Amino acid sequence: MEVTSRNIRTWSMLGQRGTAFAMALPDIAAEQKNLMVLTADLSLLSGLEKFRQTYPDQFLDVGIAEQNMIGIAAGLAREGNCVFATTYATFVSMRSYEQIRNNLGVMGLNVKVIGSSAGVAMGTSGNCHHSIEDIALMRAIPGLQVIAPADGLETVKVIQALSITDKPAYVRLTGNLNCPVVYKEDYELCIGKGNLLRKGKDIAIIAVGTLVAEALKAAEMLKDHGMDLTVVDMHTIKPLDVELIRKLTEEHRVIYTLEEHSIIGGLGGAVAESLAGLGTGTRLARLGFQDAYSALGDYDYIIRQNGLDAEGVKAFILKDVSD
Repeated sequence: MEVTSRNIRTWSMLGQRGTAFAMALPDIAAEQKNLMVLTADLSLLSGLEKFRQTYPDQFLDVGIAEQNMIGIAAGLAREGNCVFATTYATFVSMRSYEQIRNNLGVMGLNVKVIGSSAGVAMGTSGNCHHSIEDIALMRAIPGLQVIAPADGLETVKVIQALSITDKPAYVRLTGNLNCPVVYKEDYELCIGKGNLLRKGKDIAIIAVGTLVAEALKAAEMLKDHGMDLTVVDMHTIKPLDVELIRKLTEEHRVIYTLEEHSIIGGLGGAVAESLAGLGTGTRLARLGFQDAYSALGDYDYIIRQNGLDAEGVKAFILKDVSD
């Protein structure tokens, strides 16, 4: 897909889910005839209607049967297809965990699982629809890549990159419509390599998903307090860019992680494991959901109430560095 300022704005309005299913996958299917897309009764809600109508022979809706979906996807992959299978992140990561482990982890089949509406995008639907444990679950499966794009353009690039590899992956899509733009022009995406978005000193924020935009806003706000922050988009949580983390420890005394996920087992956990292995003196503080389920509300309300918006991040850092 051509990267233009107009397309970037369109992808932003559609959000990550709409961009992946209504734009990126149909574009790839036009050229890649072995591409198959499966969903568990989310054809309409995921924005897959365009794909279903245009490429009916490359599409399957298995109904509300997430475990079966992964099994069918595995069978199609064994026949030489590149398969994308999707439903809500909380359901696919939990109900289908054994199937993902056995078919994608143990067997290494070419299936890309897309967890849509991850984090708290389904805010008012209740904690059963919130997905704040999926990174931890997927990270634990050997051989499975775990990726969370920051905006619409990065979503397109992730889907394109995965469509030409035979490695299994889990992709989590966060946010809603009108996703903030992080990347305003084309760039080179490399799975497993984080992107340095803002070069500062002394303090760094490593963020993931749509909260990357909040990290950038917080960094701008903190300039008024005499702070010059580095901001990294760590779109690939597994395999983690340990070399980039090592470089950050050379110039920064504190690293903050920011994620729409529990601080246990997610990006913060992955970075903590890396820092322990590196044995540096850099301090780590993790911003995310604090071992508790959130109160209900719309997406922006939940993010704000948990201090994960730019204002919350700014306040946390100011208090943390003054203590």
